[in-house]
Amino acid sequence: MLLTEDEQIDAVLDGQLKIIQSRHGYRFSVDAKLLADFISIMPGDVVVDLGAGCGIISLLLAKKGRAGSIVGLELQEELASQAKRNAILNGLEECIAILLGDLRALPLASRCADVVVCNPPYRKKRSGRINPDPCKALARHEIAMSLLDILAAAKTLLRSGGKLALIYPANRLTEVFSRMRSQDLEPKRLQVIYPDPASYAKLAMIEGRLGGKSGLTILPPIFGQGRFSIR
Repeated sequence: MLLTEDEQIDAVLDGQLKIIQSRHGYRFSVDAKLLADFISIMPGDVVVDLGAGCGIISLLLAKKGRAGSIVGLELQEELASQAKRNAILNGLEECIAILLGDLRALPLASRCADVVVCNPPYRKKRSGRINPDPCKALARHEIAMSLLDILAAAKTLLRSGGKLALIYPANRLTEVFSRMRSQDLEPKRLQVIYPDPASYAKLAMIEGRLGGKSGLTILPPIFGQGRFSIR
């Protein structure tokens, strides 16, 4: 597999997956693993991974073998290239398609997905220091996409009753719920992530259903990195 000078191959899940990613640029975090674990997928579901990065969530879901097909959409050419090569490297190119494109101008048909997943930029555009590395900056700050952009794209892509899953800072949960409902995405499942039992919540994973009825299931909390703490 051809690599650039700034790329390396890392083992994931005790070597079950091999991931090409940058040595010094944007690298995936445990958030992606936790979100892939959280998503509820039925056999044969069509999944769209918005902001796929190097393809880590798509790869983890494909490895589970439940999804019918997975489409990863990535804005940055470098990351889209890594995602495509990662699918090939792991022999999963038959079930994962990677598209280079912007979720604000979707290159996909409306109502094509049963599940949409997104591990989005967490930080507001004008909050904190913007990383000088453009790849890291786009991944961490809402520069190229906002929460509303993500929810609007999910609403367009999902079939009636389809599900959106995303991970977001816990202190922005009220904003997430409000904006989800504005797009007819009803929050149905919630799991909160704490650094440790004595700390305030850091992140939350939310699953919403397009056109769903009210009623939220709150799952047991996750502490630290959950089951990935020893990986």
